[in-house]
Amino acid sequence: MMKFCLRIVIAGFLAGTLLSCGSSDRKTQDAPQSDLPWKTGVALYSFNKFPFPRTLQKADSAGLEYVEGFSFHKLGSEFGDKTLLQLDEQEVEKLKTMIRDQGLSMRSIYVGDAKTPEQWTHYFEMGKKLGLEFFVSEPRADEWDLLDSLGRVYGIKTAIHEHARGQSYYWHPDSVLKAAEGRPFIGACGDVGHWTRSGLDPVECLKSLENNLISVHLKDVSVAGEMNPEYVVIGQGVLDFTGIASELKRQDFRGYVYIEQEANWLHNLPDVKAGLEYFNEVASK
Repeated sequence: MMKFCLRIVIAGFLAGTLLSCGSSDRKTQDAPQSDLPWKTGVALYSFNKFPFPRTLQKADSAGLEYVEGFSFHKLGSEFGDKTLLQLDEQEVEKLKTMIRDQGLSMRSIYVGDAKTPEQWTHYFEMGKKLGLEFFVSEPRADEWDLLDSLGRVYGIKTAIHEHARGQSYYWHPDSVLKAAEGRPFIGACGDVGHWTRSGLDPVECLKSLENNLISVHLKDVSVAGEMNPEYVVIGQGVLDFTGIASELKRQDFRGYVYIEQEANWLHNLPDVKAGLEYFNEVASK
């Protein structure tokens, strides 16, 4: 009788072990960044040559959980090749289901086509349905109060994207701090690649934005201080990603860090994976 019971216990243990192995999440195996305080994902702009469903597949195959959409993305035939601004309520639900079924989370969208209060309100309504935490954008100065007010109503922040010198008012952290002053629902999306293009030190920029930083875009370039450098795989250019990761850790940053690969557009999934692996490696040390 004792041997029979023992066999049942062993069989149950083995069955549970096999079931656990069979249901393990591939993302956990492929992307060992769970010990880092921030949430790592990919900006879907990296895959902007592909329709929305394909970009989700690419992000999933990179072993990532979080993705950032962008408003001017032509979403593909399943959405009538519409952009986000053109979606109706039913199509927004379809988008939400598609993201969930792929096992991904979209907590932010880059908005580059909202020009009126009505269009911004449309995005905040959409953001509420999608469960967004923030938008990334480069709004006009006369929109700062509007975005802060909408943020209070919908519980969604706006992270001002730091583009390059000469291409955006927001190339320097001081401009973002000015927009965020007295507006708790406005913060910063620090782009370390664009800072480097502008001749700024990304680590010092991150320091200046402490307590205002919502998200970070990671990219690497071949040379600093030039507007048109070659975009390279993260870790193969001039940026100090060890210093960047150390500063984010010093701040105990718990927001979102997105890989954004802006080269080799049709075949850059291996580049995204390589950059992710490199950054996770230096950040984990």
